[in-house]
Amino acid sequence: MLVLAIDTSTPDLVTGLVDTSTGRTHDRVIPGTRAHNEQLTPTVRALLSDAAVAFPDLDAVVVGCGPGPFTGLRVGMATAAAFGDALGIPVHGVCSLDAIARRLPGGRRLVATDARRREIYWATYDGETRTAGPDVVKPAELALPHEVNVVSVPEQLAEQLPEALRGVEKHDLAPDAESLVAVADLSATPEPLVPLYLRRPDAKEPKPAPRSPAIPEVEL
Repeated sequence: MLVLAIDTSTPDLVTGLVDTSTGRTHDRVIPGTRAHNEQLTPTVRALLSDAAVAFPDLDAVVVGCGPGPFTGLRVGMATAAAFGDALGIPVHGVCSLDAIARRLPGGRRLVATDARRREIYWATYDGETRTAGPDVVKPAELALPHEVNVVSVPEQLAEQLPEALRGVEKHDLAPDAESLVAVADLSATPEPLVPLYLRRPDAKEPKPAPRSPAIPEVEL
């Protein structure tokens, strides 16, 4: 099975191909971009070209459903859904934090990503089991359900974590194609894609402008 993997839950634009029969992977990642909307489809096209495959060769799509910022997350999920609909193939949504946890050494782990507004999205894991989260909180206010032996957290936020985590082994990871596909159940019937926003969008609907006193009220 040839699977296209997409994740736009972090500043990195993650795309990749995984051949589940051979285990071979082909990744194309643009780190630290905020232009997911403009770059996603061209990046997927370049990925397929590099791997010498075409869209009809795909058997499934796996997409990270966050948690993540509203706009970036929506871009990845909408694009994955569009590919699946156009090609008539299943689209599987996964928690992006689960995929990051898959990339860390075993044991008890904390995964945190940048939620902006001086907050983090986070979840904890014990082996293959998610033990808490996903949730959103200020880094210093994070209360863990158990001790952890390894953490994935953006480098600029690492020093803001609680004192108890200062000496713990740290990484700064995003999902990759292999980890996204690894946490997906490709044998199951896909469920509807549900984004993990965890809070309201940054953009707010503007308040209605006050009526000018020069405009008379008219009763109809």
